Amino acid sequence: MDSLIAAAARALAAGDPLGALKRVALRDDAAALALRGIAMAQLGDLARAKALLRRAARAFGPREAVARARCVVAEAEIALASRDLGWPAKSLDAARVTLEEHGDRINAAHARHLEGRRLLLMGRLEEAERTLAHVTSGPLPPAARAVQELLVAGIAMRRLRTKTARTALTRATRAAREAGIPSLMAEVDGAFLALNTPAARLVASGSERLFLLEDVEALFASNAFVVDACRYVVRDDGKAISLAKRPVLFAIARALGEAWPGDVPRNTLIARAFGSRLTDESHRARLRVEAGRLRRALRTLANVTATKRGFALVPRRGRQVVVLARPVEEEHAAVLAFLADGESWSSSALALALGTSQRTVQRALDALAAGGKAQSFGHGRARRWITPPVPGFTTTLLLPGPLPID
Repeated sequence: MDSLIAAAARALAAGDPLGALKRVALRDDAAALALRGIAMAQLGDLARAKALLRRAARAFGPREAVARARCVVAEAEIALASRDLGWPAKSLDAARVTLEEHGDRINAAHARHLEGRRLLLMGRLEEAERTLAHVTSGPLPPAARAVQELLVAGIAMRRLRTKTARTALTRATRAAREAGIPSLMAEVDGAFLALNTPAARLVASGSERLFLLEDVEALFASNAFVVDACRYVVRDDGKAISLAKRPVLFAIARALGEAWPGDVPRNTLIARAFGSRLTDESHRARLRVEAGRLRRALRTLANVTATKRGFALVPRRGRQVVVLARPVEEEHAAVLAFLADGESWSSSALALALGTSQRTVQRALDALAAGGKAQSFGHGRARRWITPPVPGFTTTLLLPGPLPID
């Protein structure tokens, strides 16, 4: 490795892409192309970065397997930054194996971190944890340690283990400061912000208040009967019943939870459950049927009793009933939760992350765009969607992935 290449590599490791470009901007050999690609990625020109890295991978000779593998890892990082979740994971895995076989454990660990972060974005928490568990146990440089702790914190936050998340972020802060990379320090600060901003609203006995993630964790550990409108689950005493695929039943359960300990008039329940302003005998008959279905669904946790005016929710253990709602109610909240990370997303990547069809996501994006809540740029497969984050709120509870059931 010549002196200019070595100096450019040190500049990139320190988060100084302009310093790296000053040394290799006019060179077209394989190593220079790779460093230029990484520098352009750090500067935000992801399309140019991807093209340069692919040129570099082709330019490296057949005996330079490690260099080609590093290019693949760098391209995978660009794919993650551009939210291309459909990027072939097998290519990254093959590159990681090559790096491990040749003793490059630091870049191999980085490859595992990238795969873990991709799995975390898609809500596949158990797979992300297994990937993290296979990261080398040897010492890592400060930047790699910070990235690893961010991944640990991300998994913990999605599982509502806030103490673990806060401890991991404290370690990530120390590692990021030791690395001295401003963008990495900003990412850690952003993760801390998610812990310290409201994640949900608690509705109980006619009043509302905002909850941090720590408050939500404490609520689930308490003896309260919770109607969880963030995940469409009813939970009590360590048991949870999902109504995510039964929206009418959940609408009734939420209305009854918000009115507890009182009852809810039939006309109100019909409007909440069926979206009908006018009621007749057919609506009332349907409500009786749906109330009976909800009673059977919740039979181990609560009873749904008929009153003179309508229906009421009666927990079997006499618990206090509370409703946990999103901090900002939005029809397409799950899509907004991903867009709120500040990155640009394709509709196909959103569909992959949400586990739904691309057409469903496209309809949601069109509706958000019509309401001025999202905007797109590019055309065809290059089309991307962005939106500014909702100020003052964290979206952790809107993202896919299971919440803990003790």
